[in-house]
Amino acid sequence: MSWPKLLVPTLVGQSMGASDAASWSRLASAGGAVLTVGLLCFIVFLNDAGDERVDRIKRDMFPDGCAPKTIPDGVLSRRALVVAGTVAAIMTMFVTALSADALARPLLPWFTAASLFIFLAYSFPPVQLNYRGGGELLEMFGVGVVLPWLHLYLQSGSLWCGALWCLPGLALASAASAVASGLSDEESDLAGGKRTFVTVFGNQAARRGVELALLMSCVYWASLTRLLPELLPWWIGGPLVGLTVVYWRAIRRCSARAKTNAFDAQRTYKSLLHRAIWFGGVLLSLGFVIKAMIQ
Repeated sequence: MSWPKLLVPTLVGQSMGASDAASWSRLASAGGAVLTVGLLCFIVFLNDAGDERVDRIKRDMFPDGCAPKTIPDGVLSRRALVVAGTVAAIMTMFVTALSADALARPLLPWFTAASLFIFLAYSFPPVQLNYRGGGELLEMFGVGVVLPWLHLYLQSGSLWCGALWCLPGLALASAASAVASGLSDEESDLAGGKRTFVTVFGNQAARRGVELALLMSCVYWASLTRLLPELLPWWIGGPLVGLTVVYWRAIRRCSARAKTNAFDAQRTYKSLLHRAIWFGGVLLSLGFVIKAMIQ
């Protein structure tokens, strides 16, 4: 389930870059794909290492009521996770260096290093915002802004283009996803001393925040279609807004059931949210690809 979190900004950023350059670089796409795999492995392995303590707390609190926990359930050791995450980081930077040289993208290593640092600041000391508060904002910035911008630059070589006006909409959707991810960990995070949106404001307020962020992203897409039709024409913005509204209404209908420790209802709630983000990202990417083809 972690794949789409990075795949969506990859697709969106690559398609925005292709639209800006009015062409598609297969080499940039290949480098972006390997880079995305490396970043995902780095994040997933080290996240499990960083969350060992709260994962043990959750396993003790819910022996049969939560998904497998990597270290507590003996899937992988902490040492194996750290080694695998370190190898993934080295591989990612190596591919970045090759891509930067082959495509003349001198700033690409800095983008990638920033992406790696954002995750380290999320899960590990001395910053460790996922424990001290602000982790959701950091994820919103990393997934919704830095990653698609990185892939836009990788594909087109441009640091700025009009397509970047789409990023606030993606960032708002990423914020919704970041807050929702804490719903199922409310009590274990609270017991482990983590300061997340859910542990600070509670389950109901978190759900309202999720729904508001998704609705704001929808309003943003609609406004962009109205104000900058040359950037987001109606045939892209219309389906994107319509899809988001359909899923937002479905999310609202099941929201009341996604209470604290209602894990099945929370899975349904988050699944609907993720589909709204994933399918919306695919629609947006297809729109930019079509624009690139007809330019």
